[in-house]
Amino acid sequence: MRRIDHPGPVGSERIAAIAGSAVPLRFVLEPGLAIDEAVAAGMRRAGCLGGFVEFRGGRCEPFRYVMPAASSDPRYVAWYSETYEPAGPVNVMRACAIVGMRDDKTFLHCHGIWDTSEGQRMGHMLAPLSMAAEPIEVTGIGFRDATFEAVPDQETNFTLFEPVRRAEAEPAITGNGVLLAKVRPNQDIVLAIEDICSRHGIARANVYGVGSLNGVRFVDGTRVNSHATEVLIRNGGVESADGQVHARLVVDVVDMKGGISSGEIVRGDNPVCITFELVIEAVKE
Repeated sequence: MRRIDHPGPVGSERIAAIAGSAVPLRFVLEPGLAIDEAVAAGMRRAGCLGGFVEFRGGRCEPFRYVMPAASSDPRYVAWYSETYEPAGPVNVMRACAIVGMRDDKTFLHCHGIWDTSEGQRMGHMLAPLSMAAEPIEVTGIGFRDATFEAVPDQETNFTLFEPVRRAEAEPAITGNGVLLAKVRPNQDIVLAIEDICSRHGIARANVYGVGSLNGVRFVDGTRVNSHATEVLIRNGGVESADGQVHARLVVDVVDMKGGISSGEIVRGDNPVCITFELVIEAVKE
């Protein structure tokens, strides 16, 4: 499997996952607010610290985003492109965001696909610089006792989300089956999800999340040969057979040239490039 060497020391813990007390989310992003502010308002109303949100459709103006890019700085194996500023309104076809905290404020790690005046594009939404131009309904899963917190990561030199529990929160109820998780570089994302579910006794689950992969291999034989990509899980699930859990992920991917690819990915040949953040929701038998 492909491997990418980051400049910092490699940590021994390659997967982090914690249980949280989760609630379903459904709220509206109010027009005239930046996307991060609108999401923060909805999370506050739900009494949640962080989680996962998704929206399908919705007009934004202004709108700003970046794509993955090579890095000229040896401190990083990859970086971001220039900031793209499409003219006129942008229709967000589908976007997924991990919601957490950075510098004591709500922060979004958001990937999506959008229609712009120049055609369909995909990338990393700059939520503080993008504004809802109409009411946009979002759904998701929120956590009242846990969140993702942005902290400096020595291995990659990025500031990355880590799943954390609120210090004053009571321990999550054992077996509630909703997890916040993070997978580190060079771990196959499908195998990592299977490992997380096995460790936590989850036999069936829905899987949500965003991250980056070092190239992508699809089950139909197509591939993305870009060492840095931006990825969102379009449809993720875990099933069990013969005592073994099996994960299946259908993803959307953008490469460093802006090419968009979609499909089910191969198990065992899709290593994380920088990070991959997940919310895993157990499904009762």
